[in-house]
Amino acid sequence: MQIEVLKSKIHRVSVTQADLDYIGSVTIDENLMEAANLIENEKVDIFNYDNGERFTTYVIKGARGSRVICLNGPASLKVKVGHQVIIVSYAMMDFEEAKKFKPTVIFPDTKTNTLR
Repeated sequence: MQIEVLKSKIHRVSVTQADLDYIGSVTIDENLMEAANLIENEKVDIFNYDNGERFTTYVIKGARGSRVICLNGPASLKVKVGHQVIIVSYAMMDFEEAKKFKPTVIFPDTKTNTLR
């Protein structure tokens, strides 16, 4: 049996930009992507800590060290600059493997979007 489990989580980062005139996605600083074990084009769910919005999109690599968290396209309407969001991705795996699997969870500084 295969089940879907948490693979990666960026717990509470601040939205730095919201760009409606973009085709979609979330742009994430490459440092945060690496720390959270996320890759470009990976599907992610985003939970807005400030207004309760929940939505799905995919990752675009942001400039390393830019601290960027930019919601693009329609997702930009679900956030405001300064909102805190949680970004998660999941993986499918065998049930027994999932029992032993440890997701990557990071807790960046919410004021600077840098790793603590």
